[in-house]
Amino acid sequence: MKAVAHTDGGSRGNPGPAAAGFVLEDEAGRKLLAKAFFLGRATNNVAEYTALVRALEAARQMGVLDLTVYTDSELMVRQIQGQYKVKSGLIQPLFERVQELRSGLASCLVVHVTRDQNKEADRLVNEALDAGEDIEESVPAKTPSPRTGKQRGACRKKLRLGVLISGGGRTLLNLLECIKRGELNAVVSVVISSLSTVAGVERARNAGLPVKVIRRKDHSDLDAFSAKLDEELAAANVDLVVQGGWLCLWKIPPRYENRVMNIHPALLPSFGGKGMWGHHVHEAVLAAGCKVSGCTVHFCTNEYDRGPIIVQRTCPVLDDDTADTLAERVFEQECLAYPEAIRLFAEDRLGVKGNRVRIERDR
Repeated sequence: MKAVAHTDGGSRGNPGPAAAGFVLEDEAGRKLLAKAFFLGRATNNVAEYTALVRALEAARQMGVLDLTVYTDSELMVRQIQGQYKVKSGLIQPLFERVQELRSGLASCLVVHVTRDQNKEADRLVNEALDAGEDIEESVPAKTPSPRTGKQRGACRKKLRLGVLISGGGRTLLNLLECIKRGELNAVVSVVISSLSTVAGVERARNAGLPVKVIRRKDHSDLDAFSAKLDEELAAANVDLVVQGGWLCLWKIPPRYENRVMNIHPALLPSFGGKGMWGHHVHEAVLAAGCKVSGCTVHFCTNEYDRGPIIVQRTCPVLDDDTADTLAERVFEQECLAYPEAIRLFAEDRLGVKGNRVRIERDR
């Protein structure tokens, strides 16, 4: 389900009497929910962030997966985009809550608009301030209509994932959190590591997951290595193979065509290929003077970082970035992009033609 939210927050005194409000609409512009909350004494920034939190919570409760939020707080938008740091102790927990809620959506854009483009949310806030209490506007109930066609994603069995790692397993942990929160109808059937001593192996075992270590050097050639991977994936009855920091090329069997995903920490086809992994990618992005970076989820072929692109997300490259700071900002986008791609696969909404992926609309 797609939706649009307008949020606003205000304080008469900064700090002073404050309120936060939002209007939630479906993609056709029909109003779904309109609320404002009297906050007592607070600052403008607290009110703006509170409005965004309440809107995200409402969207999640209504089953929204794709949300665009419009706000007239330029500061908040820049902080969310990573351009400005959050320094206030009052704002930090609200900022963290926003990021947590955004990560639970397949897509969530927060966009700055001018105040004249945000009139409804602004009106609600002022009404709550004038009344000194919460406001909720009545919304006409939608007439139920019978469902037609295939109901995607409903009553499906859990998607069985085989996760391939070669490092710390942060991508694996993110997917486990999404599963735990009910955002992915999936189960990790097996974790396969190409190295025995990396932190990801211990983290997977601590999570109670079955772990197999399959090292390239323990096999006579690429064919033997690939056959062992195929054997373990088949034994775990895997539906989708998810490469999360996996650094080994392997021969993907024909039965796994368009059933193996990889995430790359740059906007492919730029900054991909053999040797382009981890900090090598971010250092190359910085050396090239790019103003934007991001991540790419794609189906795998038997070439490094090739194959049809499923999802891409972007983030700014800041003037004072190092490879470390850029890597963290890109990883924030990875935590959103990978679950989105897996969810689309689970809902049978990915159509591949040649080297292009077409995402079918949810019905």
